[in-house]
Amino acid sequence: MAEPMLGKDVPNTIEKENVDCKEQVYLEETFYILSKKKSVFRVRLTSKGLSLIKETDDSSKEQTILLRDIIGSKCMRSKRRRAGAGSCVCSSLVGPQQLKVVDENSGDLDESDISAYLYIFAYTLKRSRRTLKRERTTITLRFRSYDKYEDNYKEAQKWRTSIKCLIANQSITTVIPQNDKKLLILLNPKSGPGKARELFQTKSAPLLQEAEVPYDLHITKYAQYAREFVRTRNVYGQQALAEVPLAILPCGSGNGLARTICYHYNEPYIRENLTGISMGLARGRVTPMDVVRVETKTSIMFSFLSVGWGLLSDIDIESERLRAIGGQRFALWALARLVGLRKYKGVLSYAKIKDVNNLPKPKLPITLSHSVSQDGALDSPDAEAFIDCDEQTEVFTNAVNGKHQRVDSWYSVNSRRSAFYSTRGSEYHSVASGGSEMRSPVHACMHGPASHLPSLMSQLPSHWVHEEGEFVMVHVSYQAYIGEDLLFAPRSQLSDGVMWMLIIKAGIPRSQILSFLLGMSQGTHSDVNTEYIKMIPVSAFRIVPEGPDGYLTVDGELVEYGPLQAEIFPNIVHLLVPDTK
Repeated sequence: MAEPMLGKDVPNTIEKENVDCKEQVYLEETFYILSKKKSVFRVRLTSKGLSLIKETDDSSKEQTILLRDIIGSKCMRSKRRRAGAGSCVCSSLVGPQQLKVVDENSGDLDESDISAYLYIFAYTLKRSRRTLKRERTTITLRFRSYDKYEDNYKEAQKWRTSIKCLIANQSITTVIPQNDKKLLILLNPKSGPGKARELFQTKSAPLLQEAEVPYDLHITKYAQYAREFVRTRNVYGQQALAEVPLAILPCGSGNGLARTICYHYNEPYIRENLTGISMGLARGRVTPMDVVRVETKTSIMFSFLSVGWGLLSDIDIESERLRAIGGQRFALWALARLVGLRKYKGVLSYAKIKDVNNLPKPKLPITLSHSVSQDGALDSPDAEAFIDCDEQTEVFTNAVNGKHQRVDSWYSVNSRRSAFYSTRGSEYHSVASGGSEMRSPVHACMHGPASHLPSLMSQLPSHWVHEEGEFVMVHVSYQAYIGEDLLFAPRSQLSDGVMWMLIIKAGIPRSQILSFLLGMSQGTHSDVNTEYIKMIPVSAFRIVPEGPDGYLTVDGELVEYGPLQAEIFPNIVHLLVPDTK
């Protein structure tokens, strides 16, 4: 049974001594454990996190729960229980909770218990054998310094409010920060091995509930459902990508973007474990990410991961029949494709970046173009739209200064209006949600950045490099990982304005390809530069295949086979990432 002595607030100016960085102590309380008469817990809320100091006559042991690992807290009251039941202590509980508590407005309160209980939810990093993983930890503090429940509740609520303010990166006040934004979660139940619904319900939803983050969950019902969903709703109007941050929950087979985020933010990545990424949703930290505009003969799309032609695309598309086994499908089909190695003839052109360490930094935030295509056709570019990416210091911002001529959008103004499909049986809301986002009554036309390149069939600028011949593969990525185990471009950053192009020419021995692919798991392949293999940083490229047979992929999805060109736009998307400060 825990019996706290009267606590006191510690002024914000108090600093902990003998530490390298200054640490502010905001609140401090001492808890006695009556079952262990010589044991005392001293609990401090600091700018670093929650410090639990266990003191006995002989020793003192301190455990600190870092602020970045805390995702929420809640004040509770004990539930009416049978005689002889145990009582709570100040403790760190892992696993099932023995104390029975209920909300303040419950009709099943234990009126005889005047205590207020503060639950603090955290997901701390623990080392398990050779890997790091996050482990759920609940800190339970019992406040009963006063004779009335209302006074104890005020004391517990003061701690909760302070924790909430610190999590929100705000100054501590007497008012809990209000979250006026809601997550929109689009879940594909067919993604990967088909476990997305189960993974969200067991891994992400409980964490979001503990963090008191409201969300709307919609289950996609057919191909292109997510695109139609966003297209027919008013998601902050036409500046959606600039104003609404995006996130990814890795429930598929490749999961390259999620793996990349964990790579950059030192977050453990464990297959089918969404904890670290879900914490990013809960904490709301945002960082910019590049987007690549991809153009084919009949469509324009915007990509976040990669464009492929040849071997890796063959593996990606043809291994779909093995989707049920998850990410292992790629390794199995890679062996099959090495046995029956193909080669593709065509012309590859690209704008090489001469020095990736000396790139101009685009201004933030970049404004998206509001121009649209008419009847689905692209206007012809003028001469000044051809920009040398190595010479122009504002190559990525000219479009927003009125200098750009080509006009395009994700959807034509005159495109077919989407039917409003019912999502009955596929739409859910979090408990904290105050209602779902309604469809806009007006058809929403979402816009993307206008191209800096000539039209697809026009002549390219003179400084571009051209290679013609037979290729085993050309694969271009703008993320470090293109799959859970494929570290494609170790030097890539989320927002650096660089695409990394891998070229493997025909004539290479199979053994060399196998060795190269095996090196991708550790990224050791990236410095290879041989007669047959090279990795080049580019800002734009064009692929013109010869012949009717082959696969072109964008973000692992099949697109029409034929001429394709792409260019990168830095800092277009705002991405939710783990909080590692």
